[in-house]
Amino acid sequence: MRIGELAQRAGTTTRTLRYYESRGLLPARRGPSGHRTYDESDLVLLRQIRTLQEFGFGLEETRPFVECLRAGHPAGDSCPASLDVYRRKLDELDRLIGELRAVRAQVGVQLVRAERERDALAAGAVAPDGPEPRCELGGRGL
Repeated sequence: MRIGELAQRAGTTTRTLRYYESRGLLPARRGPSGHRTYDESDLVLLRQIRTLQEFGFGLEETRPFVECLRAGHPAGDSCPASLDVYRRKLDELDRLIGELRAVRAQVGVQLVRAERERDALAAGAVAPDGPEPRCELGGRGL
């Protein structure tokens, strides 16, 4: 099949396919007329790349899966290098989840403090000209 048909079947663009080719993820085969030619195995490669990217994997992280498929394995994640990428991604996700939990806890503390101050102000326990409200969540980098 030609590049336009492959792009359509894979749900992507010809520009993306050319980019993958330039990165060595998609083979660069040419037919007698000089046009790029692809087969069903290329569609499988593209589906693997796109699925992993939808899960948050970077393009270079898909390389071991592509190489595994190209080596003739039935699935892109049946090779040790692919499993290593899965492990690294899980470690990364665990770290991000931990950071998000910490931020969530801080937001919860800030909410409780803000509600108490609001309630105290409403009850007249705090002078209305007191200090300006502060947000203590700044500088987290998230």
